[in-house]
Amino acid sequence: LGTSSFKKVFIMYIQGHIVHNWKARWFVLTPDKLLYYKYEGGKRDSCQRGKILLKDCLITCPFLEYENRPLAFKLQTKHGVDHFLEACSREERDEWAADIAAAVNKLQATDGGKLMSQKDSAESRLQNINLSKVLDSMYDVHSGIKLSNHVEQGSTYSNCFSGSAVVDWLVFMQLSLTRGEAVTLASALLEEGFLRTVGLRSVEALRTASLSEQFMDDSTALYSFPDSFKKRGSVKSERSRSALELSGKVVKRGYLLKQGHRRKNWKVRLFVLRSEPDFLHYYDPTKDDISPVGGFSLRGCLISSLDDNGVPSGVKGNIQGNLFKIITKSDIHYFIQAPTHQEKMDWIDAIREHT
Repeated sequence: LGTSSFKKVFIMYIQGHIVHNWKARWFVLTPDKLLYYKYEGGKRDSCQRGKILLKDCLITCPFLEYENRPLAFKLQTKHGVDHFLEACSREERDEWAADIAAAVNKLQATDGGKLMSQKDSAESRLQNINLSKVLDSMYDVHSGIKLSNHVEQGSTYSNCFSGSAVVDWLVFMQLSLTRGEAVTLASALLEEGFLRTVGLRSVEALRTASLSEQFMDDSTALYSFPDSFKKRGSVKSERSRSALELSGKVVKRGYLLKQGHRRKNWKVRLFVLRSEPDFLHYYDPTKDDISPVGGFSLRGCLISSLDDNGVPSGVKGNIQGNLFKIITKSDIHYFIQAPTHQEKMDWIDAIREHT
C-alpha cells in the first residue's frame, strides 16, 4: 500500500444500498478508494459500477449481524453510509479487511498534520445527516426535485437536473443553510453513488476537481439518480412519504374537512403539522396514522381565512363554514373546514408560524 500505483483485485459480493440484494462484483483496491465493476460470466465489465472512498472509513470484521453470512464485513464511510461486503472464505475476508484498514490508516497518517480547526463546518454538519433519507426526499413525487430534459452540445438527456437546481432544492428544503453547505452535501451524495453525472460538463468536473469541489453549482452541469434507484422509484406509490419530511416535531394535530382536488367532495382528515422540516400532512382516519395520504412543504405557502357569507370561488358541495385556504409554492390550492371559528384561527396561526 506504500505506492500510489498499488492495486489489489478480487471478486467479492456486495449488498446494494438501494436495492438490498447481493451481487458479485470485481473489486479493485487503490490507496484511497475501493472500486467495483460488474462481473458476469467470468468476465469483468469495463464500466465502473461504484466506488467507496476510504478516507475516515470504519471497518467491522467480522460483521456478526448477518447470521447466514458469516463471511461478511462492513465498511462505513465518513458520511455514515454502510457498505456490506462478503468474501469467499474467512482467509480472504480477513485479508481484505486488513488491506483496507492499512489503506485507511495510511490516509489518516497523511492527514495527521492538519489542524482540526481547519475542517470545514459544512463537513462536520454532514455527520448528522442521513444521506439515504435525503435521497428519498429528493425522489419524492410531490416535494422532490423536478426531473426534466436538458440539451448539452446537441445531445438531449432525459430525467435529469442541473447542479444549481440541486443546490436550490437543498437550501429550499432547509437541508443546508447556505449554498456552500449544499454543494458539500451534494458532493457527498455524488461521492456515495446516490447521484451520478450526466453529460460532458459534470463528468469532466468530477474528473478534474478536488474531492470537496466535485459537485458543480452550475446550471449547465447535469446530474441524475442512479439507475437502480429509478427502478425502485418506479414501483413506489405516489402517496409514499419520505422519512425525512415525517421526522419533524409534531406541533399540532386535529380533525378537519378537506375538499378533494378532483371530485371536489369533502372528507374528514387527520391533519398533522410538523416543524424542522415544516410540513403539513393529512391522514385517512379510517386507516392508520402512520402513512399519510397527502402532504406538502409549508415553505412559501400562503394561508388565508375565507368569508362564511356565500360560496368562495373554487369551493363546492356542502359548506358548514369556518373555511380557510392554503396555496402552496407550486400554486396548488387546498380548501379546508374547521369545526369552529376558534379552531380555524388556531390552525391559521399555527401554520403561518411555519411558512
